[in-house]
Amino acid sequence: MESVNLDTRVAALWRVESPRLVARLVRLVGDLDAAEELAQDTFVAAIEKWRREGVPDNPAGWLSTTARFLAVDRIRRRDTRRDKYHLIAATTPRTVEVDLARIVDGDLAQDLLGLIFMSCHPILSPDARSALTLKLVCGLTTGEVARAFLSPEPTIAQRIVRAKRTLAAARIRFELPGPDERPARLDAVREVVYLVFNEGYSATGGDSWVRPELCSEALRLGRMLAGLTTNDTETLGLLALIEIQASRLAARVGVHGEPVLLMDQDRTRWDRLLIRRGLALLEQIDRLHGTAGPYALQAAIAACHARADRAEDTDWPRIAALYDGLAQINPSPVIELNRAVAIARAFGPQAGLEILRPLRDHPAMRDYHLLPAVAGDLCCRAGDHEQARSHFLRAASLTTNTQQRTTMQQRAAQCTTHTGPE
Repeated sequence: MESVNLDTRVAALWRVESPRLVARLVRLVGDLDAAEELAQDTFVAAIEKWRREGVPDNPAGWLSTTARFLAVDRIRRRDTRRDKYHLIAATTPRTVEVDLARIVDGDLAQDLLGLIFMSCHPILSPDARSALTLKLVCGLTTGEVARAFLSPEPTIAQRIVRAKRTLAAARIRFELPGPDERPARLDAVREVVYLVFNEGYSATGGDSWVRPELCSEALRLGRMLAGLTTNDTETLGLLALIEIQASRLAARVGVHGEPVLLMDQDRTRWDRLLIRRGLALLEQIDRLHGTAGPYALQAAIAACHARADRAEDTDWPRIAALYDGLAQINPSPVIELNRAVAIARAFGPQAGLEILRPLRDHPAMRDYHLLPAVAGDLCCRAGDHEQARSHFLRAASLTTNTQQRTTMQQRAAQCTTHTGPE
């Protein structure tokens, strides 16, 4: 039993701490693959030592210190093989010119943001940038990254491997780019922060409906990114969006871990400080007179919900209009799915179902569990409980999240009571 508990704890630590170790180690050793290997070696050492001696009081600190020692040992062995320190200084100056203590004990968020910018280098394709960063920075499995992209897992695995090889071959340095270089990478960095938050806000797999640690990581990175680009309205829009969305986290989960949907949430549990921060960012965007981009529009939608003290007070016509604008500037099947929900709330379920119909043939949506989940809800509201039951069962079969599956099965069971004999 103790061994099982240790394995569970180490697995949880791996999820949270491995990206942080990689972010620090890659700057130290100057090589992404070596940094990942060292992070893995650190956890192997942890399992062996903790199984004998127990988990230390500060496991994260132990991991950081051990990773540093392993990295220093690797550098020393490499230096010994090369035999001359001046040769090392000539060939890998970034390794020996930095202060080791500063690297290990410096600003972790800066390291993580630097790792994101490295992974989002323009030399990589947009899809490769996001996939690599989700894998490295968030510790997501390849399967979780694949679900975030609505893509087959082998495709994502190959994409990640190719991206790492490309960065290594081009000798891309681990560093925060200067102000002139940042705009070329900002779109990809924003997308990654957004995907990280979404995975925390609505987990694609596992037993938990939400993963607050990922939301916190996205908030921290989003705030740092906004601090680097103070007048970029889309970055401010992204931060406003995740601040407002994060305000609902406590209300999204019931007492048994079950999902609580937006219209059923206890709004007194929403974090008003986060809402005020988000609304203040939207006011800042207005003062900058920036063009409303996709993130700013989504933040405006989130603000509509945040301003409604009760679910029935929600301004659904305004939300539907904002989704219409979002679909024009950033068309995607997921946005159409959300637009269908807003249209249905504003103008009735049949109007929403009309928007859903063409999505059923979209390749990226065929195995996306939220499409039948929304269709089931709209059919239920329209009175077609038999069709709704079929949709809910389809959604339950597609999701890999335990809580979502249970919720869909319960919704299907509820439909049965409506279709049974009088």
